[in-house]
Amino acid sequence: MDGRGLPVLLVTSLTNIFYLTGFRGSAGAALVGPSELLLFVDPRYTLQAQEEACGVEVIVAKRGLLRAVGAWLRKRDARRMGYEAAHLTCAEFGRLVSDTRPRVKLTPAGGMIEELRAVKDEEEVARIRQAGRLTAEVFEEVRGQARAGVSEADLAAEIEYRMRKKGAEGAAFETIVASGTRGAFPHARASRKLLEENDLVIFDLGAILSGYAADMTRTVYLGEPGRKVRSLYQAVAGAQQSAVEALREGTKAGDVDAAARRFLKARGVGRFFTHSTGHGVGLEIHEAPRLGRGEKVRLRAGFVVTVEPGVYLEGLGGIRIEDTVLVGVDGPEILTPAAKDNWVLS
Repeated sequence: MDGRGLPVLLVTSLTNIFYLTGFRGSAGAALVGPSELLLFVDPRYTLQAQEEACGVEVIVAKRGLLRAVGAWLRKRDARRMGYEAAHLTCAEFGRLVSDTRPRVKLTPAGGMIEELRAVKDEEEVARIRQAGRLTAEVFEEVRGQARAGVSEADLAAEIEYRMRKKGAEGAAFETIVASGTRGAFPHARASRKLLEENDLVIFDLGAILSGYAADMTRTVYLGEPGRKVRSLYQAVAGAQQSAVEALREGTKAGDVDAAARRFLKARGVGRFFTHSTGHGVGLEIHEAPRLGRGEKVRLRAGFVVTVEPGVYLEGLGGIRIEDTVLVGVDGPEILTPAAKDNWVLS
């Protein structure tokens, strides 16, 4: 904040508020100053904020959060404040201007908190590791239920039920089960389609545990795959391994993406890889950094990212293999330890 000339920062992203304060309500605002951290909540959250927020002054705003922020700024005779432009609607920004004018200059602060969140500490990594293990356990239990006649939606529901039974807060995103030709849609939603013999089936799942998410994809085949399907699977598996091995401190994010693409291109299927290689994972299922073409961000120890190359062929289906991976001081650590070599369900 000092480097950007911001004496105070208004935080309105609920995820960032949780990161800074521990408060997990559905409405709130935080002010970060050189010697204070304030949490503004409405009366519904008085007790919850007092219980969850640690080392934070809780202010109950009875006439609106932004109005209470403006009153605090006027009382302190503040002249400048940073705000999270990506997390304010136009209406909220207009209200903020109205409540702080004319003395306070409002300055977009960019993703300052997101930059902090990209590097996970030991406790955060432990939570993601636990979420990853739970995710892998659930997949290993459910994969055997993938057989002809079972619907994608039933498998997705079973996965999310078992996550809850094992202690997860829920699914980190809507679980994907995509079979047959539907697997050519990278973000297909589980449907009532029944699995059939000789289907490729993509499972994309992740649990939330203690506020932190994991993300994992495995692809299985129902029956005995032919040479083409085996070749495609081996190409994706090799591309993923190449990208994981590139996850080293100091490496550019774009170079990890390039490692996966080179492997697939060398096997003649690069054109079927239609999305980026990965993204950060933590309090949100998609956060910084992005592992995509030309990304200049250099990896740091403590980054947790997905590595998820895939190929998608119209009329055949898709193959994607994904793990949540820690960029460690001594190299990458896979945090979603489900097997990848038992993909044939004959």
